[in-house]
Amino acid sequence: MEPQDEAACLFEDPDFPSEASSSLCSSDVTPISALQGDITWLRPQDICQSPRLFPLDPPKAHAKQGILGDCWLLCACTMLLKNKDLMDQVLPAGQPQWGEQGYSGRFLLHFWQRGAWVEVQVDDRLPCIDNKLCFSQCLCPSAFWVALLEKAYAKLHGSYEALWAGQVCEALVDLSGGVAERWSLRHSTGVGEQEEEREDRGDAPPPARRRKELKLPQAVKEGCAISCSLHNNTGGVSEQWQYHAMSVLEWRDVQTVAGETECLLRIRNPWGRRCWSGAWAENGTGWKTLEPACALDLLSRTQQGEFWVNMEEFLKEFDEVTVGYPIIDGHLQSIYTGAVLAHRQQARGRWLRGQSAGGCRNSSSYASNPKFWLRLGEPAEVLLCLLQHDPEERTMVPSRDGTRHGGTTPQEISGLERRHQHAIGLHMWKIEKKHLNLSRTLNRAPCASTHSHAYEREVMLQAQLSAGFHLLIPSTFQQGAQASFLLRVYSSSPTTLSAVRMREAVAPSSLEGEWETSSCHGSWTPGSSAGGSRNFPSHRQNPRFPLTVTYDPGGPNVRVTLCQNCSESACQAIGFHIYKVLDGGAGMSLDQEPVASCVPHCYSQEVSLACSLRTGVYTIIPSTYQPDCSGHFTLTLARRIHRKVVQSQESLGSAIQEVSYISLMRC
Repeated sequence: MEPQDEAACLFEDPDFPSEASSSLCSSDVTPISALQGDITWLRPQDICQSPRLFPLDPPKAHAKQGILGDCWLLCACTMLLKNKDLMDQVLPAGQPQWGEQGYSGRFLLHFWQRGAWVEVQVDDRLPCIDNKLCFSQCLCPSAFWVALLEKAYAKLHGSYEALWAGQVCEALVDLSGGVAERWSLRHSTGVGEQEEEREDRGDAPPPARRRKELKLPQAVKEGCAISCSLHNNTGGVSEQWQYHAMSVLEWRDVQTVAGETECLLRIRNPWGRRCWSGAWAENGTGWKTLEPACALDLLSRTQQGEFWVNMEEFLKEFDEVTVGYPIIDGHLQSIYTGAVLAHRQQARGRWLRGQSAGGCRNSSSYASNPKFWLRLGEPAEVLLCLLQHDPEERTMVPSRDGTRHGGTTPQEISGLERRHQHAIGLHMWKIEKKHLNLSRTLNRAPCASTHSHAYEREVMLQAQLSAGFHLLIPSTFQQGAQASFLLRVYSSSPTTLSAVRMREAVAPSSLEGEWETSSCHGSWTPGSSAGGSRNFPSHRQNPRFPLTVTYDPGGPNVRVTLCQNCSESACQAIGFHIYKVLDGGAGMSLDQEPVASCVPHCYSQEVSLACSLRTGVYTIIPSTYQPDCSGHFTLTLARRIHRKVVQSQESLGSAIQEVSYISLMRC
């Protein structure tokens, strides 16, 4: 067959056509749009003489970034080079290559999406400028596995431009079907983090969400995929490195000539050049502290675009670390303990507006969120992952500082159209019996939770759990936010995961019976009654309102609503706590834990909490989050009352006296 006839028979992907500009980009936000006229599409055999998928020299298989800002994807590709099973899963072996019998110009790749592996087929026509690949490629110019993977991933996302800036952790999950965590080496914040972390005292964040150090069990160092990035200009790099992700390839402890241990990390820049001026650069002063043979051995291990840093320099210069969990024989390995999490469960759910989109714990409708039972037969290490997808709304949203990496600032890519991600979180309560009183359970602090609600595709929490039942509630921060989600559970011992049927729980929304409502007005005045939240010593200055509960039917019996009297644009972050008063009023102290709280403080005109309180005397303390914030508010209390069957006029008067015994008065 003539070469022209053979080329005419090669596969051309109709779903991702090279002649369509939409395969490259769909806007003019990134530099790609200006280069469309210069880009031609060539097959590997038209680019070099002897194309192949992988180079004969393994170190040359690493990715080199082109003009597309997808360093985040290329860092994730490093994990495939560490794990042949994963590589074969993503790019199945045995596909006919160039010059082989059966070659058709078609390649199949697999990516993990929403709990399952999906197949993506592409042709091997690749974007080029001046007959050279203009996007990502291997260090070896005749190897094309990186370019084909990039094209298939671009097709999955709609265009090459859609890969401009992203999160390494998302790509790691898509390429492995596993789990990746993103750690901040600096102070990090999420939606409502200050309120959730500080005020919800039983809701401490797991250690992985904010770290000042990088420590992993020795057993996982070799198997995990680690990337690092920086967000601000520092002494070791130039400004162009901002929001750029790099891979940590090696982690070595060496002895200095002084007998001290030095931890060194070998880092790879996807750009393929070093550009590092630290103490452990090629001619840096750090090498003089090592034996010459040791220094020569380490320097000889660096390839194009690689350099060494010590741990002190690493923690000083870099802002963020992403760690992909090792996968051994198909099982996840914990980056906390090194234990193999050999058991896996997953369940799907949806947040539907008006039905199951109850919002965060600050919302009175929180209990309407989807709920799941997690049962352990024995104590175990458990990793829970909540992944959102298919939000109802599409929106133009800017990237947030440090969350997306692509060699550009968030402001430069703010016009890219992306699917809107809600702020999501996950809370868990230990339940002594499967048949629970939901209202009382939710008034307790959870035994574990995510650090805060975060605008992430996936959030996770790790915990050592005892045997028995645990109640899981995934939620969005905003009430009414709609999305689907996947809940994954990895554990060191067998578990079961199932959705809670509504009849299994006493829902606080079941407000049968008779209720009495009273309201009163109050104000926060700076210097006298604007004490702020429990984080501040002045919290005790806030207004106090007494509450007497005389009827406990075994379910929700009190609903407290705090409404600030101002325009929506002038709202403060507000919330309240309910304290038990002991010994008839003599024993109430703000040092004690509240029995119920409407936190985190929320920038909303109204916050509300339905709870179950035992009979007794209580004090309600409303507050703004920050002290010395002035404002006026209305506090409304609905209390469930007990209406007796009236047999006579005398008993009727007694019943009336009983139900009218409630008042809200300022102390």
